[in-house]
Amino acid sequence: MNDQGRTARPRVGVVGLGAMGLGMARSLRNAGYDVGVHDLRPEVAADFARSGGTAFASCGELAAAVDVLVGVVVNAAQVESVLFGADGAADRLRPGAVFVMCSTVDPHWSTACEGRLAEKDVLYLDAPISGGAARAATGELTMMTSGSAEAYAVADPVLEAMSSTVYRLGDRAGLGSKVKIVNQLLAGVHIAAAAEAMALGIRAGVPAEALYEVITHSAGNSWMFENRMAHVLAGDYTPLSAVDIFVKDLGLVLDSARPERFPLPLAATAHQMFLQASASGLGAEDDSAVIKIFPGIDLPKPVEA
Repeated sequence: MNDQGRTARPRVGVVGLGAMGLGMARSLRNAGYDVGVHDLRPEVAADFARSGGTAFASCGELAAAVDVLVGVVVNAAQVESVLFGADGAADRLRPGAVFVMCSTVDPHWSTACEGRLAEKDVLYLDAPISGGAARAATGELTMMTSGSAEAYAVADPVLEAMSSTVYRLGDRAGLGSKVKIVNQLLAGVHIAAAAEAMALGIRAGVPAEALYEVITHSAGNSWMFENRMAHVLAGDYTPLSAVDIFVKDLGLVLDSARPERFPLPLAATAHQMFLQASASGLGAEDDSAVIKIFPGIDLPKPVEA
């Protein structure tokens, strides 16, 4: 990576090249950044670098080369490993550098992480994301962010390159993650409800294609019905967002409400549906595979080439 100063544009790195992280790294590259990347699968990082950018062998090596490090991993445990594991980023980021945390995590954990990095003079943005892999690749994500003015001052150009909308929700970590928790409550419940509705229609003898056409042009439609039930129609459960992601995320939703003694009956039911799907061996399939828990229905088969 070239040794440009912060007065031009920040040097940026991305850790985690899954469906979302890879798209985000590509959108940064398309915006003109020389993007450094690291992934536990070296071949994925190397493949990205062949089209422009630099692959690093460890989080620490990448962190030492950048002003803004974007973490796009699955959960808090993986963020811990990125930052504080062997050759982790926390000890290698320069004073005043920013870690942009894009995972769905417990808000209290995110607040604590901001404090831990502050002890090392590293800035932190709580910045969960929404929009899916397609929008990640085109730089059209929604980002739910909170953090200090100093962190935004460094990271703003990077956030803008990855997203169409950056919501600034507060001046400290936690609020971004709280809003993401609410979003995931809705997303998980909507997917579960969409699957239940499609399963009922199929069981009642309605052709799946006709049901999809009518619902997507009626008041009962939702973005999740339109998006996820298209996967069901295609018989394609290749994971863009897996069943086990919602086992985790809806679990976080319920955990966040428990100390407040706040009831979440719909979230709890949806969580049980995803748990049932995961226990049935569907955890690694697309989250639309939650429809497979319903008995006595013949789901559409994949179209053979």
